[in-house]
Amino acid sequence: MTASFCRLTPEAATPEHDAPAPDKVISGAPRFTTWNLEERDGLYCGIWRATPGKWRISYDEWEYCRILEGHSILTEEGGEPQHVRAGDSFVLRPGFRGTWEVVETTTKDYVIRL
Repeated sequence: MTASFCRLTPEAATPEHDAPAPDKVISGAPRFTTWNLEERDGLYCGIWRATPGKWRISYDEWEYCRILEGHSILTEEGGEPQHVRAGDSFVLRPGFRGTWEVVETTTKDYVIRL
């Protein structure tokens, strides 16, 4: 690996463990593991894994995601549920408000721009 090349793998970063704020949890006890591989100049990228549960989400940033494994359902306020599974890619734009439900432990890679 060179200084300008970084593979997107969990081995490339130290995992961080977290959970949604208790007031955002709707069901279950979801837990997150995040491998942040890049954090600079308002750009973040890495790998994220969540265990089953459902919580409220609110995006002020732009995020590209690709599901690597699992099954989740994203539902925008007033919108239809969107089922995402391994191989699915999508963008969440600033202003997205709704819920994220992990049905089966879900792993994604992501790029966030503030």
